[in-house]
Amino acid sequence: MALYRKHIGRRSTRRIRNAAIIVILLLFAAATLFPIYFMIISSFGDPVEAAAMSYSLWPGKISFASYQFFFDYSTYSLRWIGNSALVAGSVMITNVAFASLAGYAFSRIRFKGRSILFSLLLCAMMIPYQVTQVPLYILIVNTFHIQNTYGALILPGVVTVYNIFLAKQFMSTIPNEILECAKVEGCNQLQIYLRIVLPLSKTVLAVMAILTFMDSWNTFFWPFLVTNTMDMQTIQVGLKNFRFANTTYFAPMMAGATVSALPMFILFFSLQKYFLEGVTVGAVKG
Repeated sequence: MALYRKHIGRRSTRRIRNAAIIVILLLFAAATLFPIYFMIISSFGDPVEAAAMSYSLWPGKISFASYQFFFDYSTYSLRWIGNSALVAGSVMITNVAFASLAGYAFSRIRFKGRSILFSLLLCAMMIPYQVTQVPLYILIVNTFHIQNTYGALILPGVVTVYNIFLAKQFMSTIPNEILECAKVEGCNQLQIYLRIVLPLSKTVLAVMAILTFMDSWNTFFWPFLVTNTMDMQTIQVGLKNFRFANTTYFAPMMAGATVSALPMFILFFSLQKYFLEGVTVGAVKG
């Protein structure tokens, strides 16, 4: 009887603990999702000034006037979205290509100074992004003279150290036996990389693609720094045009933010399977 009561007490304690964990997780989820919810709900309001905006959890009426206002307000609205797509897509493609090549070289090719060079890359990864903005801006403006061009927006993000590190760590886990068999069959390094390493690395490449695209799409400071005309602005920089000294078009700004967030959701959910596989690689042995 005593053992039965003890067992019942343990089950009750476990249920209470699980319920508490669920409540805490739900609170964290609500805190994470609430800004997105408020952005979407606010975008269905009327295009009014901030002073007249009612900060309610549910609008009095659903209207698409703010979306129409966003696209009609400036002839550059679609251009901003196109610029963001071009820049983010180019940065994503170059990062996946160059970072995977560098990762393969660091993980599978023995060359003189490999360890020293990789250590330098790791040290560079520890430097804050903001520290490099001034010298990078001087190079873009005074040396290369490509300010307010797509080159100025794309070139600084062609490849990142983090993606090289990610590719190198993943490719180091590929069994040597597979690569040795390919060498016996007469494959050179490029053929091994294209036919064997890349197909086996699709999960980490998907993770790199998602994270790189999201980071480039959401970047505000660098495009704001190197563009000086509205036709070269990205969507994140273009949204600031809805805010003036005495007026802020709050709902149209939220409509633009909602439109700018759609590619993030589409990309993530389309590659969700590979993303989840990539972030859990190495967590389970087997």
